[in-house]
Amino acid sequence: MTSKTTIVKTTDIKRGWHLVDASSKNLGRVCTDIAQLLMGKHKIGFSYHLDQGDYVVVTNAKLVQVTGRKLKEKEYNHYTGFPGGLKTFSLQELLQRDARRVIQHGVNGMLPKNSLRADRMKRLKVFVDENHTHADRFSK
Repeated sequence: MTSKTTIVKTTDIKRGWHLVDASSKNLGRVCTDIAQLLMGKHKIGFSYHLDQGDYVVVTNAKLVQVTGRKLKEKEYNHYTGFPGGLKTFSLQELLQRDARRVIQHGVNGMLPKNSLRADRMKRLKVFVDENHTHADRFSK
């Protein structure tokens, strides 16, 4: 019996849509699941050099949970580019300001650091509550 190796062509890539509800789930667990879907690791013909991941819509980003004292002790840094322009926010502050950035930052850190990361992040759609603009993709 001989086996053949099949190579997926870029024209054969079919992108699906996944809806992830982040309410009452741990931040790290949700981000790893989203990163797997964005990379396309759940597909049979997965290869690292091709971007064959799917679109992911995340709802209820403000209801994501963390364990321990991360809510007050975990910090996110942003540098504006000006002297003295280091901005530091705790996880609790960032969830109140813009909860979407918490999910985006976590997923961005879990994707491979290569030229495909920007395209994969464009397919991530995060919404603060359960209302989202891609409902037509999931209605059956």
